[in-house]
Amino acid sequence: MVGNRTDQPLQHTGRVDARAGDGPQGLEVLTAGRSEQDQRRVAGALRARGLGTGDRLVLLCPGEPAYASVVLGAARSGVVPVPLDPRLTAWERDRVLGDLDAALVVDDSAALRALLDGPPVDLAPDPLCRPMHFTSGTTGRPKGVWSGLLEPDDARDLVVEERELWGFRADDVDLVVSPIYHSAPLRFATGTLLAGGSIAVLPHFDAAAFVDAVAQVRPTTMFCVPAHLQRLQQHLDETGDEPDLSSFRLVAHAGAPCPEPVRRRAHAQFGERTVWEFYGSTEGQWTACRGDAWHERPGSVGRARPGRVVTVDDEDQLWCVVPRWGRFTYWRDEEKTAQAWRDTPDGPAFTVGDLGRVEDGWVYLDARRSDLVISGGVNVYPAEVEAALEDLPGVLEVAVFGRPDERWGQRVVAAYVGDADEETLRARALERLAPPKRPKEYLRLDALPRTATGKVRRTEL
Repeated sequence: MVGNRTDQPLQHTGRVDARAGDGPQGLEVLTAGRSEQDQRRVAGALRARGLGTGDRLVLLCPGEPAYASVVLGAARSGVVPVPLDPRLTAWERDRVLGDLDAALVVDDSAALRALLDGPPVDLAPDPLCRPMHFTSGTTGRPKGVWSGLLEPDDARDLVVEERELWGFRADDVDLVVSPIYHSAPLRFATGTLLAGGSIAVLPHFDAAAFVDAVAQVRPTTMFCVPAHLQRLQQHLDETGDEPDLSSFRLVAHAGAPCPEPVRRRAHAQFGERTVWEFYGSTEGQWTACRGDAWHERPGSVGRARPGRVVTVDDEDQLWCVVPRWGRFTYWRDEEKTAQAWRDTPDGPAFTVGDLGRVEDGWVYLDARRSDLVISGGVNVYPAEVEAALEDLPGVLEVAVFGRPDERWGQRVVAAYVGDADEETLRARALERLAPPKRPKEYLRLDALPRTATGKVRRTEL
């Protein structure tokens, strides 16, 4: 069992003045003051379009600083932001939008920025809901993670919890290097703005562009996935660059297992007390671990975050008790919601099926969900990929799994039975699946390996 204790709040190592306008070479830095004005106009624009409390605003557009302002302007007026990957194919979009009853879908940058031109209106002090992110799981059908509308006290506590854990403050500059429509980078960006800080957004991660951005805006915080650290280190080895990384006081990574050499080198580059790892999921956040604590307990993902208790059941499955503002349901899926939650003496606890252990209050993650592939920090659910391919003529059955990949951690592989050729399979994947989900390899087999009860042996594949 893990109590609700964590390490001491982070200390800021040096002041970096928040900037306004564009940085060198056009990298925009959005200040909290400018974002506050934009958020009020977003709320006015949504109201003028007829959106009210509980209505859902779908965002299907690339990341930029305005994205964070739109999310906050919506959430602080009771409208539910639904961030989706803009690379989703029409087939994937239809599977999500068909059951969402969206009040408004914004699917390009021009439409996003148009929301910043509404008449300014008053806002709640804090977001009144968590953004509804989607996850697939074993069913293959994406499910929205819905927190419900929050009471004002819970809304405030949600903001304060993130601020106290990560130390967000007014002189922070958060550099967004992961797609901002993902939950973790969006939380860091919005948390920084709510604390009075500033953000800058890279259109996509490129190691050379990252080095330039660090020199331009001198960021203090960043969320990344291990693949970003790996690509940065490879770039530095190839170019001999030695960027000044001293402006960072917080570099947090999560989303995939981090190879130990990459982790140790990141600790040396940024500082052990600067680099943090945390464990969580789309559904909720569990633990946090600073670099120096990891060296004392290698392999741990940290202690439970404040207000949480982590336990392990008889099958080594991890469960987490969360505060009221951390509870959720799966959108319009009572059965799946019931499977994810159970009552405990400490309160309602949820699981995402990961396996682990708890030793002296420290959590160790032994295995992610057996069906989950994590490629470049993106969760890929085999059932969703299989559903996209299984009705293709010439495919009798298909099973998707992950293989180790030096660059992405894992790559998606599809094994199938049938006479369809690989070109046909690749064309179907291109039509129906966003880039991270498309198999990089196809294996034609005479039969899929199965257990006595008929389940596919993915580990054997």
